[in-house]
Amino acid sequence: MNLLNEVNHRSFTVPKEPWVMAQTWSQLLFAHYPVSKSLLRSLIPNCFEIDTFEDNAWISVVPFRMSGLRIHGIRELPFTPEFAELNVRTYVTFRGRPGVYFFSLDANSKLAVILANSMYNLPYMHAEMKITQQNKTVHYYSERTDSRAKTGIFFGTYRPVGDVFRANTGTLEHWLTERYLLYVIKKNGVYEGNIHHKPWPLQHAEATIKVNTVAESMGIPIEEPAPLLHYCEKLDVLAWLPKKVGIYESS
Repeated sequence: MNLLNEVNHRSFTVPKEPWVMAQTWSQLLFAHYPVSKSLLRSLIPNCFEIDTFEDNAWISVVPFRMSGLRIHGIRELPFTPEFAELNVRTYVTFRGRPGVYFFSLDANSKLAVILANSMYNLPYMHAEMKITQQNKTVHYYSERTDSRAKTGIFFGTYRPVGDVFRANTGTLEHWLTERYLLYVIKKNGVYEGNIHHKPWPLQHAEATIKVNTVAESMGIPIEEPAPLLHYCEKLDVLAWLPKKVGIYESS
């Protein structure tokens, strides 16, 4: 895979260790919402700093299709067909390194939920989900069925508008999307997970969201419509196993 031939857009280097998993994200919507920084502070481990853009905190609700899973050195896995995924995320820093913190990741693949919980300690949840597409419009339905969290529903349609663009450094679009680290807490450790891909091929988007309670189910009330929407038709991604980078001591 030639993704590692383009790395200059990153703010820090790619890990020296070999990547462990490749995947493809497609039909993806970023629905971005400004939220209270103090509210996020009460929901996020205190080892992480809430990252802000012009002193505003944000969350993003991100529905998409996952496919093409393969382990390094092995062809595409025959037992992991494509599946739907929907996440609720916000933006943090740890020791000055910006990344993503996930409140939830819903998926309709039992195997994906089990593997992601065990390998990454990410809050993957079981959900009933369906994606269809008519012309350029994506119809997306998700309802969380996992007993570990409150039910969250996302039901709506979205479509790209305008030409593909790459976000310019220093813009809100770049700050929200061009992030190559995720952070998780596992026992008393802070873990940093690296991903890599080419710069996001973004398009502006239109959306009609009829029901969206996935953020509220995590304790984060939001108001529709989302003030900022982006679409991505397809993005190939490499991922590394999380690495312990700190100690977490809960207060």
